[in-house]
Amino acid sequence: MYGTLKPGEVNYDYLQGQTFSICDAFTRGYLYYLPTLGYPALIPGKGTVYGTLLHFIGIDILAHLDALEGYSPDRPAVDNEYQRQQLEVYGLDGKSLGRAWGYVMVPEQVERLGGIFLPAGWWSGRGTKIDSLSSR
Repeated sequence: MYGTLKPGEVNYDYLQGQTFSICDAFTRGYLYYLPTLGYPALIPGKGTVYGTLLHFIGIDILAHLDALEGYSPDRPAVDNEYQRQQLEVYGLDGKSLGRAWGYVMVPEQVERLGGIFLPAGWWSGRGTKIDSLSSR
């Protein structure tokens, strides 16, 4: 929703043919840029993080997104890059769109990775396309 999978970003093509609908949205949290990795991280909180809500055709896509985001439900949380959890998502009019799966990072990991707080709650960047399901 907030990172490399948004339309126009480096990994959006990864989803080609998988999305049913797309809309601008926001969730609650704090957004950081991870300069050593070249992509953002969201920490849950009271701030506002803007992005795109992607509605997928089937739930099978979650396994592919988990691999892309460095998450495995079978690993201890400390061994995952991100944690997948359900987040309340809102349309730009402030009305709830319901809950959606999202990937968040624990604050300690963001700090360890030198995260830079993005007070506007918006990220855009250029990077390298993924070469496989397990790399960014």
